[in-house]
Amino acid sequence: MIGGLIFWIIVGAVAGFLAEKIMKADMGIGMNIVIGIVGALIGGFLVGLVGFDDDGGLIWSILVATLGAVVLLWAVNKFKERSAVR
Repeated sequence: MIGGLIFWIIVGAVAGFLAEKIMKADMGIGMNIVIGIVGALIGGFLVGLVGFDDDGGLIWSILVATLGAVVLLWAVNKFKERSAVR
């Protein structure tokens, strides 16, 4: 239980950090973890849609979570742009 929680915190932090750099955002470590964990859920869903399995280990988890985090940050940016126009 605790080991799994620590695993997801580490994956979330790394994925959030990578997504932050890819999307040129500026967030702290706390938001990186949150964005990375939510990104893992989004990425897992998206990867599942195209038929990949989820048994890839740490590196695969980080890649999938980063994909989801980038999609999440992109969607948030689009929502902000749309709200600012109105």
